[in-house]
Amino acid sequence: MDKNIERLFKYFAIDSQSDPKSETCPSSEGQMELGRVVVEDFKDIGLTDIEQDEFGYVYATIPGNVKEAPTFGLIVHLDTATEMDGKCTNPQIVDYQGGDIKLNDDYQMTVTDFPFLKDLVGERLITTDGTTLLGADNKAGIAILMAVAERLINHPEIKHGDIRLAITPDEEIGRGPHKFNVEKFGAEFAYTVDGGLNGGMEYENFNAATVKINIQGKNVHPGSAKNVMVNALRVAMEIESLLPVNEKPEYTEGYEGFYLLDELKGNVGEVEMVYIIRDHSKELFNQKKKTFEHIIAYLSSKYGDIISLEIEDTYYNMKEKILPYMHIVEMLEQAMKEAGVEPDIKPIRGGSDGAQLSYMGLPCPNMFTGGYNFHGRYEFLSLNQMEKAIDVIIKLAEINAKNES
Repeated sequence: MDKNIERLFKYFAIDSQSDPKSETCPSSEGQMELGRVVVEDFKDIGLTDIEQDEFGYVYATIPGNVKEAPTFGLIVHLDTATEMDGKCTNPQIVDYQGGDIKLNDDYQMTVTDFPFLKDLVGERLITTDGTTLLGADNKAGIAILMAVAERLINHPEIKHGDIRLAITPDEEIGRGPHKFNVEKFGAEFAYTVDGGLNGGMEYENFNAATVKINIQGKNVHPGSAKNVMVNALRVAMEIESLLPVNEKPEYTEGYEGFYLLDELKGNVGEVEMVYIIRDHSKELFNQKKKTFEHIIAYLSSKYGDIISLEIEDTYYNMKEKILPYMHIVEMLEQAMKEAGVEPDIKPIRGGSDGAQLSYMGLPCPNMFTGGYNFHGRYEFLSLNQMEKAIDVIIKLAEINAKNES
């Protein structure tokens, strides 16, 4: 079996899903387990400067052969998303010749639903069996780092400086950089290898906040409820109805932000709601937070002091931190072109470890892995595009070696 596929299958089978309800770091034991496997794989390749710290972060170095070159980093994450079972023990290899792709008797990826499939004819894909996530987000990134390290160690004729590697826990729940040691990492800049389609490159992302709302209703027997009952469920429906209809994820694209009702639970007596706010514009982001404040103030004047509101910023748009270092974006763009990949620069309609790391002093754009349909049963990975990502990073290392610190 191809070594990349062998590694991927091994990583996919480890349940490294993060747990937003846990307060530990990492939030799940499976991430520590995957980290230990990664450490052993790095050792097998021949790396010696490797560490898995107490919080699950794995650090390693690909030693350079050009001392004057700036040290840069490559960063991926251990955890998989929380939407479905993250342990994929039955991935399927598809030598795609067109048409719909059957996952199991109940689910298939159709060209009607996913028209981009017609552009992938002739590529080798790895899909799920329809019952779990694949885990390409971001285990494909881990496999890419392995392949890059192996190629550079086995080909000393390729000129490059020191390359620092990091694999973080809990990216999917927004905590990836929380205990990241930027000073110890020792890179001047870095790239997260956590994107999707071939040629994808991002240095802009959403500003993000989480909104938590608690509604204390008044539950009495419905037969004697007149002028007494306050139905917390109906108040929750009222909150949702007062938000702009066209600023929901299903109606937005590009630079358009949104409000998403992410969780709703409760009954007549009490309801808890969780929203997420996203916008690339800091001004519009702040306006969205004020919209919630205005809505709660209005409903409080109507129902009394029964609603509590908590808004917590999660991360910010990395663009303002990248702009002073645009040469690192230009280097990646040049590397893609030299590797035969057409750069596709777009804003991330989400976030990445790189967003928080950029605000911690480590400018960190994002690049592609070849993965599609993250966070669901239709997730798949193009092995051809993954190989292109490896080629791009090798070119990036060579371009960087021509620079001076």
